[in-house]
Amino acid sequence: MNTLSAEILAAGVWQSGLGQVLGGLILVAVLIAAFWFGYRIRTREPRPPQPDEQPHRPDTGAIPGEMSEYRRPAEMPHTDGEHRLMPYQLKDSGTSGTETSPDPPSEEKRKWGGISSGGFGSGGTGHGD
Repeated sequence: MNTLSAEILAAGVWQSGLGQVLGGLILVAVLIAAFWFGYRIRTREPRPPQPDEQPHRPDTGAIPGEMSEYRRPAEMPHTDGEHRLMPYQLKDSGTSGTETSPDPPSEEKRKWGGISSGGFGSGGTGHGD
């Protein structure tokens, strides 16, 4: 009977709202402790740099490490048709088959070759027809 009375007492405390109030107070205490702990950690961090402490661009105005160059496709070597080229016979260019050029490409080379690739849902064939 002793356990039955304890169960009834526990059910009575929960139904009266005392258990809910105690649970809410515990939750509020945990949240306050979490914010206080986060504040302590944040105060130990270094402050953000001031505007005069920020890094500045060089006098040239260029971004460090930035390069500006023109690329042109590398020429494919032609064979006599009897023999095929092996990969080791091709020019090794680490830039995917392009070479640097000091001159910008002409306006005609920069334009698309007139082939319409069509767009998704455009109704076109996508083959330049």
